[in-house]
Amino acid sequence: MDEPDIIREFLIESSENLAQLEQEIVQLEKDPKNPDLLGSIFRTIHTVKGTGGMLAFSGIERVAHLCENLLSQLRNGLIELTPALVSIVLESVDAIKAELSAIEATGAERGTSPDDLLARLKAVNEAKGKAPFASAPPPATKSGPTAKDPDTSGSTARTVSDSSIRVDVSLLDRLMNLVGELVLARNQIIQFGALREDSALHASAQRLDLITTELQGGVTKTRMQPIGVVWDKFPRLVRDLAAASGKSIQIEMDGADTELDKTIIESIKDPLTHLIRNSCDHGIEMPADRTKAGKRAQGTISLRGYHEGGQVNIEIHDDGAGISPQRLKEKALQKGLLRSEQAERMSERELLDLIFLPGFSTADKVTNISGRGVGMDVVKTNIERIGGTVDLLSQTGQGTTFKLKIPLTLAIIPGLVVTSGIERFVIPQVSLVELIALQGETGRSLIESVHGTPMYRRRGKLLPLVYLNHVLGTGECDTPAESISIVVLQAEDRQFGLVVDRINDTQEIVVKPLGKHLKGLNCYAGACIMGDGSVALILDVTGVAQRASVISEDRTRGREKIAEAVAGPREEKHSFLLFAGPDGSRMAVPLDLVARLEELPSAQMEKSGTQWVAQYRGGILPIVHLRQALQERRVKKRSEAMPPDHAAGTTLQVVVCTHEGRQVGLLVEQILDIVEESAELRYPASREGILYSAVINGKVTELVDVAAVLRMGKVKFSHQIQPAEDRAQVAH
Repeated sequence: MDEPDIIREFLIESSENLAQLEQEIVQLEKDPKNPDLLGSIFRTIHTVKGTGGMLAFSGIERVAHLCENLLSQLRNGLIELTPALVSIVLESVDAIKAELSAIEATGAERGTSPDDLLARLKAVNEAKGKAPFASAPPPATKSGPTAKDPDTSGSTARTVSDSSIRVDVSLLDRLMNLVGELVLARNQIIQFGALREDSALHASAQRLDLITTELQGGVTKTRMQPIGVVWDKFPRLVRDLAAASGKSIQIEMDGADTELDKTIIESIKDPLTHLIRNSCDHGIEMPADRTKAGKRAQGTISLRGYHEGGQVNIEIHDDGAGISPQRLKEKALQKGLLRSEQAERMSERELLDLIFLPGFSTADKVTNISGRGVGMDVVKTNIERIGGTVDLLSQTGQGTTFKLKIPLTLAIIPGLVVTSGIERFVIPQVSLVELIALQGETGRSLIESVHGTPMYRRRGKLLPLVYLNHVLGTGECDTPAESISIVVLQAEDRQFGLVVDRINDTQEIVVKPLGKHLKGLNCYAGACIMGDGSVALILDVTGVAQRASVISEDRTRGREKIAEAVAGPREEKHSFLLFAGPDGSRMAVPLDLVARLEELPSAQMEKSGTQWVAQYRGGILPIVHLRQALQERRVKKRSEAMPPDHAAGTTLQVVVCTHEGRQVGLLVEQILDIVEESAELRYPASREGILYSAVINGKVTELVDVAAVLRMGKVKFSHQIQPAEDRAQVAH
């Protein structure tokens, strides 16, 4: 939003506020003990003063400041309300109005100070009610306009406040709901007309379609505002916070013209403010600390807004100290928000999510900026309430980035209608990438199976496939289709193909919320009424992907663990990697120890002294054959050859584990599955290298002691290897 737009908004808002202020002052004279009325008057004057000062309108700022001081004394009971005091406040309002008129007409204030009014306001403030005072007589009516008094006489003369109108958001919401009902009626008439050979009906339906579309666009546009209306306040906020904390901070903003629904803008105003305050207070370091760390003394906060896939993305980045997961863990333990055994099992992602807990703060003392443990929970709650997500990325010493993904609007969205079994479902178009049809047996032959997961090779890359009827349990279609219909969807940062029985068409759908009894179904985002009057469920693409294990649920599991920790002791579930051990045994390791799952050719195995190794991802990976390690005590001499079933030409399954910051490969018989179990029913270990046995997934399973196995395998970490990658890849 450029400067003329800001000034125009200031004139409109101030004119409306002052009109309301006059009424409230007169009403206050009749009810001087009304604290709510006095508080409203004080806030209005304070707003006018603050905005006028920000825009360098010094005349407005001086009058409003003295008037604010006077109202403050009145609110604190230092003076009593008298007719003379009411008169001087109204006279101040008139002076501010005159300045606003001059600004609208000439772009600047009148250039003359109301010295008499300012002197009397100062006298009243200094007297503190001890001496009577009187207002000056009203100024004489001028015979005509002067060079410094704008001419507003005549019957073309309209002020900027007259050219706009404020509409209550609830009225816009009702209009949007009515447009939604009109869209439903339009869809029904179009579907009905398609079944009739009536040219007049078709023409009327097309006309109705055109008018409805234009009306919908117009009503939607009345609710859209640039995100700059929120961002415009942040430079001043950053400046004040930097001055208060002794830091040097600049703010950079890109994409302030990105438009959002008014309702959504109101919902993200507080979250964005909290994130900016958090970056200033916790993120950016003191200038001396930044210089010592090799950074510029002045820190930078960057705001970026942009449209992507029918959503609005907002990124708030600071180049500060970053967030230390270890410090978060210590603070959580100190405040009693976590038990020590839970904290030790939490990943870095789960530890970072601790900052969204109500009452959690890393500040050592409470200041007027932060330290009370409020703010970040407001961010998470408000963003998720409107269907958005908050993601946190942080690197110690480098900075922190918050990524917000929020919908454009919540009322009417375009969607793709698909059929699975006998049911119809709607997929939001924002998640749609492309449509694929595989014809006949030739098309079916293009689907491969990788570790039991169906895959389609799309432009040289494997695309995981999810069958909607399997995920939702809708059953098979009565008449098998001649082709396989694949809807390629985007869920977070992953793409997958959703196999449906039939792809119908795209429609603009009116989103209806689900009832309370269906809120727990994460596969559905809402419902809609189709053209024939039937109800169809709207798919939550991320929920479908999570249920089908296409994307990791680490973040969800992390927040559930945090919630459990706050709530107190209860049965906890843990993730395990299951694999076949020697002699048909069933074994497992905790998933948080696993970095990757690999299939390595036996020819890649080499000897380095007495240690088996493999060249792996630019480094050398020590390999421990689990069978040999566990049978070590049974043989007199350690075998240096690979077992017979791992002869040349075979493929070996390796679990790459992390131990004390280094990686080692466990050579196993066969990788089975990833499961989540409480594993509360435990039995003592029957052999070395095993922590204990437990019932996992309904079967007795030995839990491998990785540290002991490495000792038994005589592993020496003498080679530098690459650090572990994101464990989310294990699930794929």
